[in-house]
Amino acid sequence: MGKHQKRIAAPRSWKIERKTSYWAVKSKPGPHPQDRSMPLLLIVRDMLKLADNSSEAKRILNEGNVVVNGKVRKDHKFPVGVFDILSIPLVKANYMVLLDRKDKLSLVEIGKRAASKKLCRVNGKRIKKEGAIQLNLHDGRNILPGESGTSVNTHDSLLISIPDNKIVKHFAYKEGSKVVVIGGKHSAQTGEIEEIRVVHSSQPNVVRIKSMDGEESFESREDSVFVVGEKKIEVPGLANVA
Repeated sequence: MGKHQKRIAAPRSWKIERKTSYWAVKSKPGPHPQDRSMPLLLIVRDMLKLADNSSEAKRILNEGNVVVNGKVRKDHKFPVGVFDILSIPLVKANYMVLLDRKDKLSLVEIGKRAASKKLCRVNGKRIKKEGAIQLNLHDGRNILPGESGTSVNTHDSLLISIPDNKIVKHFAYKEGSKVVVIGGKHSAQTGEIEEIRVVHSSQPNVVRIKSMDGEESFESREDSVFVVGEKKIEVPGLANVA
């Protein structure tokens, strides 16, 4: 894999102009895949418009003015991905990263209270040698939830406090739960799980979702579905994604 990124060949999820220059910043390997994340410099300069050029953006970052998931990030190549929380303390602004209906990464402004919590999907579950349960989350986090981890299953979602990684709420992946689709032609659509169809092959399971905006039910791959609540949507900002 090359160390450089041509701007015109950048992932289609990046909201950047393609022909203004030849090169773009390339993300470092990190907690998110490249098509669902974006380098921090491009977010500061191209999306938030806090800088006119890369030098100004790097200075903003080096001064510790940008916080991602409760931690100051100074690396301009750090990948910021879906459901990450981005805060700019100097201007008292907080954002959540989502994919919009055009399958492009977008920033949704949220309140200070909402910015203290982050939604994570459980991608894996394992038992360590000591017998402790470890949960592997979609953004690269590994947490040890203690006895409460016995009720958590793969594809469930956790609302955790940041940066201390304490579980605030647990949303089960089951029929009737409220979900949002991340990626594909139904990206950013919310709904309620009608059916989880297990596919006995190498293909992913299929989830049938009843749309919450009055449209017909649709189907999506299991790995593109995030649970965002059981009786109601409990993640702020989802309704503001265009």
